[in-house]
Amino acid sequence: MMQITKALADPNRVRILLALRKRELCVCQIVELLQLAPSTISKHLSILNHAGLIVSRKTERWVYCRLPGRGAPVVVREAIDWVNKSLVQSAEVELDRRRLQKILKFDPTQICQRQK
Repeated sequence: MMQITKALADPNRVRILLALRKRELCVCQIVELLQLAPSTISKHLSILNHAGLIVSRKTERWVYCRLPGRGAPVVVREAIDWVNKSLVQSAEVELDRRRLQKILKFDPTQICQRQK
C-alpha cells in the first residue's frame, strides 16, 4: 500500500497511468507526452512498476508499458480505478488526451529516433 501511495503522490506518474488506461504505450510516446527527459520518465516508470501499477515488456529496442490486467492484486486495481474516476474529467487530462491522439498518429520508431 505504501508503494502505491508513493507512486500516486507525483502528478507525472498519475498522468502516465491515465495515458495508459486504454492502451499500451512505448516509453518514447510517454516521453513525448510528458515532455520530460527519458531518464526522468524511466524513474517514474520504475516507481509505478515497483508498486505494481504498470507492467512492461521489451521488444527489440523498445519498451512498452500498460496497466496490469485482471490478475493484479485488488489494491492495485482499486487504486487505478480511483485515479480514473477522480481525474478523468479534469482539464489537464483532456489536454493530455488530445496531445496523445496526435502522438499516436506517428510510428513509435519515428518518435524514438527524433528523441535521440
